[in-house]
Amino acid sequence: MSNIIKQLEQEQLKQNVPSFRPGDTLEVKVWVVEGSKRRLQAFEGVVIAIRNRGLHSAFTLRKVSNGVGVERVFQTHSPAVDSIAVKRKGAVRKANFTTYVNVQVNQLVLKSV
Repeated sequence: MSNIIKQLEQEQLKQNVPSFRPGDTLEVKVWVVEGSKRRLQAFEGVVIAIRNRGLHSAFTLRKVSNGVGVERVFQTHSPAVDSIAVKRKGAVRKANFTTYVNVQVNQLVLKSV
């Protein structure tokens, strides 16, 4: 990759992203556009996967809403993501536990740190 592209990507990286790992509980505030209105929507869940690729980094959160498991992938450096806050640290044995769809995420989190 050329130096110009690397420099442009470096300028677009967000600087205020907290460090988090799989098993942590995050609250992500995302800008949502509905018609002509724009508002912030909060999504709180457990990190089940992280993809570190510089500007193209992403992470997956999972939560259970009304008995239904919901997974959502967020681009870490997207302008649609307003803020990321770590609510709780968790210790898990696996780095990526997306294969445990039928298992409750709370059963995978072994202990709070």
